[in-house]
Formats: sequence, C-alpha cells, structure tokens
Amino acid sequence: MPKTDRSAEAEGRYPTARTVDDFARNLATVRERIAAAAGRSGRDATRIRLLPVGKTVPEERLRTAARAGCREFGENKVQEADRKRRALADLDVRWSIIGHLQRNKARDVAAFASEFQALDGLRVAEALDRRLQAAGRGLDVHVQVNTSAEDSKFGLPPDELPAFLAELPRYSSLRVRGLMTLAVLDTDVDRVRACFSLLRTLRDRAREVDPDLIGPGELSMGMSGDYEVAVEEGATCVRVGQAIFGARATPDSLYWPEKTTGRGEAPPS
Repeated sequence: MPKTDRSAEAEGRYPTARTVDDFARNLATVRERIAAAAGRSGRDATRIRLLPVGKTVPEERLRTAARAGCREFGENKVQEADRKRRALADLDVRWSIIGHLQRNKARDVAAFASEFQALDGLRVAEALDRRLQAAGRGLDVHVQVNTSAEDSKFGLPPDELPAFLAELPRYSSLRVRGLMTLAVLDTDVDRVRACFSLLRTLRDRAREVDPDLIGPGELSMGMSGDYEVAVEEGATCVRVGQAIFGARATPDSLYWPEKTTGRGEAPPS
C-alpha cells in the first residue's frame, strides 16, 4: 500500500530509531529543543519532564530505548501497556497511561501503572479508587481538559474543571498532580498555543481557589509536533513519541480519540 503524503513526510521528519546510538541521538535532540524553548521563556529546563511515548513500538525497541536511558514509557492503550510491561518485567521502568480509560480497565491500571494522565470523569475516578484501595496503593493522576473544544476529543470542558477538582478529594488513593491536554492538530501555531495557554490559566485559577486541589500544579502538554510551544507556555511534562522512536506506520486515525465510535485513545505523540 503506498504511503500517504503525511506518513511519508513524517518518516522524513522522524527517522526510525533502532540502535542505542539512534535513541541516544534522538533523546539528545529533543532535550536540546526543550532547553532552547525553556530558555526563550525564562524557565529551568531541568524541571521539565520528558515522557517517551511508545505506542505501537515493539517491546524489543523499547528495550533498546531503555538501554539508551529511558526509564519510563507512556502508553495510550491499557492492554498494550500491560503486554509490554510483562515482556519487559526485568527492566526498572515506570508505565504511564496517557489515553482515555474505560471503567472496565480500571483494575489493570490500578495493578501496574505509575500514573494516569487522562482522568476526566467521576465514574472512572471511583472505579480507580476502589481498585487502588483493594490493592493498597495510590496513583498519581492528571485531569484531562479539552482545551480545543473539539467534540471528538476526550477531556473535561474547561468550565466543568473547578467542580470536578472539588470532588476528587473523596477518592483518597488518587493523588492529583495537575492537568493534561491535547492541543488542536493544526499548523497554525497560534491556535495550538492558545490550547496550552488556556490550560495554564485554568491551573492558575484552580490554585487561587484552593491550591490543595491541584497538587503541585503540573501541566502535561505537548507532543512531537508541538512540544516546544508547550514548553514556552509552561509545560512541566511533554509526551513525545515519534521524535524519539520514529514515524509510526500506523495511521494517526487509529489513535485519534473518536468519542462517537470509541476508536483510539489519544492523538499522535
């Protein structure tokens, strides 16, 4: 099947990393760009976390990435993450779930995830809390906000965030770390920047109301195509996949969150 123009362009922009040297080079490039973006906004780059996103990447390439220094991986699909963590159980790595979660997967997340970055409903919060209580452990969470106002995206509408945060202390095993968003997929940088700026504003407003509800107030935002803009707007965590691992052969549509069809759990990283 011939490649689409977009996938061919992605391959040129994001060459596939296969060796330890490849991964080390890509990681260094991403970190250099994070540092440059942080410098432009007067921020300390060492306070910005780089979360490698390994969706669709085979276990052996994740193993190679770990040899290059990756100590955590973000995954969109719970089943994929569980399969990979079992295959790589001998490695000292953490697993972050960053895609939309259905309640029937709460038990799996509670069993092995180090964090969940896409909390956007009280029923999921309740299911996670119940499973975590039974397991005797807690879980770091980010509340996902739909800052692009796109119907296809998961996440809370911005005006529902204050009431949602106020309810979360009921679930004592959930440790709120901050907020997460997915910017609009657009070449218009101003539109992308507006999504990130809005998340920062929402975080700041929540702090003014009750700083305890927002935890340390982290901002997880920015992916391979826009993480530098996200850093300029205050990101404390950027979720980067293709710029580290290389362009995905899988069409973006399989991972774009389509609420009406249930297909996909997060956009390209």
